[in-house]
Amino acid sequence: LLLKGSSQWMIVKSPFIYLVGVQGDSLTVLQAPEFVSFQKGDWPVSGEKIPDLVALTMGFSIQEDLSWPGLQAGPLFQRPRANVLVVVRGVDSLALPQSVASYPLENPVPFTLDSVAETVHSLFAEDTPVVLQLAPSEERLYMLGKANAVFEDLPVTLQQIRARLSQDGSVLASLPLNSLSRNAEADLLFLSEVQVLHDITALLQRHRHLAKDHSPDLYSLELSGLEELSRLYGQDSPQYRDATAILASVLQKFGEDVYALYGNSAVVEVVTVKTFEVPLTRKSRSILESKQISNPGSPYNLAYKYNFHYAVVFNIVLWLMIALALAVIAVSYNLWNMDPGYDSIIYRMTNQKIRMD
Repeated sequence: LLLKGSSQWMIVKSPFIYLVGVQGDSLTVLQAPEFVSFQKGDWPVSGEKIPDLVALTMGFSIQEDLSWPGLQAGPLFQRPRANVLVVVRGVDSLALPQSVASYPLENPVPFTLDSVAETVHSLFAEDTPVVLQLAPSEERLYMLGKANAVFEDLPVTLQQIRARLSQDGSVLASLPLNSLSRNAEADLLFLSEVQVLHDITALLQRHRHLAKDHSPDLYSLELSGLEELSRLYGQDSPQYRDATAILASVLQKFGEDVYALYGNSAVVEVVTVKTFEVPLTRKSRSILESKQISNPGSPYNLAYKYNFHYAVVFNIVLWLMIALALAVIAVSYNLWNMDPGYDSIIYRMTNQKIRMD
């Protein structure tokens, strides 16, 4: 549910999926359903607004209006089944062969999808949405709901991932490594991230029923393998160029596979930034972490006195009361001024009977 750290992964269950890619200070939409309308153009989007953009693509409301022309309003009763956001650090651009749209990314500050994840979990708690957050370089994993059963076999630590690279079905058998080495630490970090992408799609194919329920999925993945290769070998090195070409091809296939698994109702987003403007802060989360109380400042687990839904509820109650009051006044006025001889059937029948007598 969260996007934290330089190499974190996250998955949340949702009814439709979107594929959006950001390359080197840019945001690129790889895949999106027809009812999610991304307009082609050079409109810049701020890094801090990406969580709001993800929320809007999934049909959720946000606290502040997003005045950005790149995304148009879609149908009210259609929303993607899942959203996949991939952040790639250490690269200016990726040569993604196919995409829906691409936008410049300005103010590339660190951001998280905590708010989106909390919205998904609160609205679809009974459907146990899938939430997966994985950071291979930091050996960090967070899963929620059905993710505990689906991704229990997903390698978590670097030692597990390296062991996975030597097993059957490893990406090493199909990738053109060229100048990359199977023994260098930085190279193995990059290859481990590619292996995790491959294993995620493989597990989703094995559990296709997850893409057919009514709870949305949210995937948040952050890759830092290219950043380590750039720091060790330099951007002009053959290792860095080969890794960039491999990652572009893998991300393209990853987006297509996820999009197809969710019945062409997914959005996949890829963000590529050379470096964030401020250091990214991370928060450790245990797999067995209990749900936090809604108001941490209260020992009695009391709700907040105010939230952004207050204005909506207030207007609904206010205008409903005004409408009912006007209706009561109108009915009372008509009853008070009613002529029994003409407006009442009872009195009208009585008058006729009197006249006949």
